[in-house]
Amino acid sequence: MRNPLRSEAEAFRFVVIVLGFFVAVVLGKLAAGWWLGLAVAAVGFVVLLWLLREAAKPPERQEAPAHVGGASDLRILVIANETVGGGTLREVIAQKAEGYDEEVLVVCPALNSPLRHWVSDEDGARAQAQERLDESVGRLREAGVNVRGEIGDADPLQAIEDALRTFGADEVIVSTHPVGRSHWLERNVVGAARERFAVPITHVIVDLETDSAEVVD
Repeated sequence: MRNPLRSEAEAFRFVVIVLGFFVAVVLGKLAAGWWLGLAVAAVGFVVLLWLLREAAKPPERQEAPAHVGGASDLRILVIANETVGGGTLREVIAQKAEGYDEEVLVVCPALNSPLRHWVSDEDGARAQAQERLDESVGRLREAGVNVRGEIGDADPLQAIEDALRTFGADEVIVSTHPVGRSHWLERNVVGAARERFAVPITHVIVDLETDSAEVVD
């Protein structure tokens, strides 16, 4: 079963729901006594159970996008956060595009804290992501790669889904930090992406400290 609290944002959302539930009970009691408070509690409990059940449902597997162009055409979708600026990741992308009429879309999720996300304070996160993205896209273009970039949803799985709606990728590259330093690996983002999306997914582990990379097919 899917863990409904698989991310900090979802855990934060759950806490807010529970706190709201108890606040409603207290307000109901103060306004009209215990009976109304109990009624509010019963309704809130049912709603809470429904929300948890819906959150625990595994997402439906997405069909692979139709191939666009001829045999020599290749579309690669790259999802990377802080590792998007790594030189070795750019080398992996360039190697995969070699010999093809490639089109590469690099999506950099705007990483943010749950609190800032809830209060819609995302400007700083988007600005940092845009800076990393611009540098990576610029260097890929210098290497002759046909590439463009965009900022994506903070949830990497949602960022992939959003991109695939408009970009018929033949392959998805997910770039992460090494084990022990990657929140995405702790959340099993790569495994979840392979279960959710039918398109081939390549995992690239980038160590920014040594500027090295390991390709995990």
